[in-house]
Amino acid sequence: MISHGGPYSYPKASRCNQVDDYHGVTVADPFRWLEDPTSNQTTAWISAQNAFAQRYLSGIPGHDAIADRLKELIDYPRRGLPWRQGRRYFYYANSGMQNQHILYTASSPNGHNARAVIDLNSLSTDGTVAMSAIAISWDGNTLAYALSSCGSDWQEWHIRNIETGEDMPETLKWCKVSQACWDASGKGFYYYRYDEPAQDGSGTSININEKLYYHLLGTQQKEDILAYERPDHKDWSFQCKVTGDGAYLVITTWSGTGEGNHIFLQELQTPDKPITELLGDEGASYTFLGSFGCLFWFQTTLNAPRGRVISVDRSKPVADHRRCIDVIPECKHSMESVDLLDHKFVVRYLQDAHSKVKIFNTKGRFVQEIKLPGRGSVAGFTGGERSQIGYYVFESYTTPRTIYRYNIRTNESKLLFAPAVTFSPADYSTKQVFYRSKDGTIIPMFISYRKGLKLDGNNPTYLYGYGGFFHSLTPDFSTSTIAWMELGGIYAIANLRGGGEYGADWYAAGTGLQKQNVFDDFIAAADWLIDKKYTSTAKLAIGGASNGGLLVGACLTQRPELFGCAVPEVGVLDMLRYHLFTIGWSWKGDYGSSDDAEEFAALLAYSPLHNIKEGVSYPPTLVLTALHDDRVVPAHSFKFTAALQAAQAGSAPVVIRIEDNAGHGAGKPTARLIEEDADRWAFILNALDALPATLKSEKKA
Repeated sequence: MISHGGPYSYPKASRCNQVDDYHGVTVADPFRWLEDPTSNQTTAWISAQNAFAQRYLSGIPGHDAIADRLKELIDYPRRGLPWRQGRRYFYYANSGMQNQHILYTASSPNGHNARAVIDLNSLSTDGTVAMSAIAISWDGNTLAYALSSCGSDWQEWHIRNIETGEDMPETLKWCKVSQACWDASGKGFYYYRYDEPAQDGSGTSININEKLYYHLLGTQQKEDILAYERPDHKDWSFQCKVTGDGAYLVITTWSGTGEGNHIFLQELQTPDKPITELLGDEGASYTFLGSFGCLFWFQTTLNAPRGRVISVDRSKPVADHRRCIDVIPECKHSMESVDLLDHKFVVRYLQDAHSKVKIFNTKGRFVQEIKLPGRGSVAGFTGGERSQIGYYVFESYTTPRTIYRYNIRTNESKLLFAPAVTFSPADYSTKQVFYRSKDGTIIPMFISYRKGLKLDGNNPTYLYGYGGFFHSLTPDFSTSTIAWMELGGIYAIANLRGGGEYGADWYAAGTGLQKQNVFDDFIAAADWLIDKKYTSTAKLAIGGASNGGLLVGACLTQRPELFGCAVPEVGVLDMLRYHLFTIGWSWKGDYGSSDDAEEFAALLAYSPLHNIKEGVSYPPTLVLTALHDDRVVPAHSFKFTAALQAAQAGSAPVVIRIEDNAGHGAGKPTARLIEEDADRWAFILNALDALPATLKSEKKA
């Protein structure tokens, strides 16, 4: 049946009479029934939408050729950073087309005498079992690993003897996006979990009241020791780390996505002593870096929105932040992360959204700067605070992830692993530009393309953004991006406010009542690309995932005439009810809540679902979501699609692609990634009338 006046016969989505009252304002929610993913009505709608999407996407000329090229590009050996634990080295690797990376152990960082510790590809035929976290005991003999199925954030912890490859009988459940840390003895580890959730089958119930537990090897989960909880702060979540001397457990707590957190300490030699607070939030973030005796080091935004390193002497009387000593002061660049290597600080800064790395001693004196292979992103410096050798990975939009061995004493980097790829990086170029947003703020943007680009306004362009949760978009490598550029496309990344590219103030300027700044920044990027003749409206597609899906949905509904295509992925699209599902309540620090009258007004003004208007011609839109997404529940995408299909006045298609055995994105198998990327690029090229002639002539079965 046709549910709107356009040319496509979409599956019918009936309307209900649901109306809600928000602070005296009535808001209709006619597709509320789609919030229940298990109802017969919803499952029938999902099945029909997927059938429609399959027919539409597979019928695009060139679709299969794009998929074939994506397979060729990704089919090369890949390795992760090596790290040492005890007498062993560990690293992840993928031979090319394996659905999941394999964890290896070896006698050297080069992979000598390597053997697999765990191969997830043997656990499921379709690659939908992923390893979402690991923790290796200090002696390198025991592995705790968390498995997630079908893309869910829920984890189940298992324990493996690394020497024998055998698993212990116990499993730990009801963990979500959890990590673990071993004590120095290797007899057990700390982890955090929720109480068992309601088993209604929907996977949408709220997750609150996380607790920190200690698990002793060889015992059942019901015997685990409750190490810490805060029933007075049920919205708190935990992270923990045991200090390098094994003397203290450092507990980090935070609430949602706000900037502030707390640091607590427990003396492990005298566990009967109460856990004490070392640092309070004061609207600032604290990240534990390491310790020496009673001296503790932290990275913080306290009185330093771009970040600094402080030390705290636990032996001195508690006097809040006044006992903090500035070690590495704030500078003009945003401090992204800090690692300890050879008793020195390796500090990664962001200079206009690309990496810059400096070394300081523990007194804060500058030692040296690391010369990087180019303008891109680095991560790692794994090696340990007592080692002079560390390892880091460098990548850019056109340079695959390359691993270097770094000697901190000689300040030399030597190549450890460079992947062999089936394209020529020298054929592509990346430039960084700066443009003005609506309020005059200068925003950086990376633009990547095949060399020889002509600025004639006819280039198909994919503009991607995020703008939230202090997450910085820095240069990263993707074979999917290479495939897009091979097809003649421009790949543009806008570093919007709400991210962490320029520190806490940049982040705050894109949150709460100022969230519209993020959308203005993205729209200004589109205007700039069109004005400078990189592209035109007819050739411009926008994309983003999760919070970036919200970005695309908001810009699509605010400026539908500006874009030639839109792809919101696993997006937060119902801003009035997002906090009522799973972990959504924790995003209030970024978004605000409809429970507050002022914040409700701001949310209603940009909520994508609530700003779809009947009779408007929206551009071709491909909505991507997954049935097992228990972070941003698929109801967001379901309701948005139903509303957009019903309101569409033009002839452009509105298609939703609903992955069945997947979640928010983490751990998605290689084969599924290729299928999704092929659908995305085929849809966009078709929508922009930019299919290369060689693809247009492809015969469809």
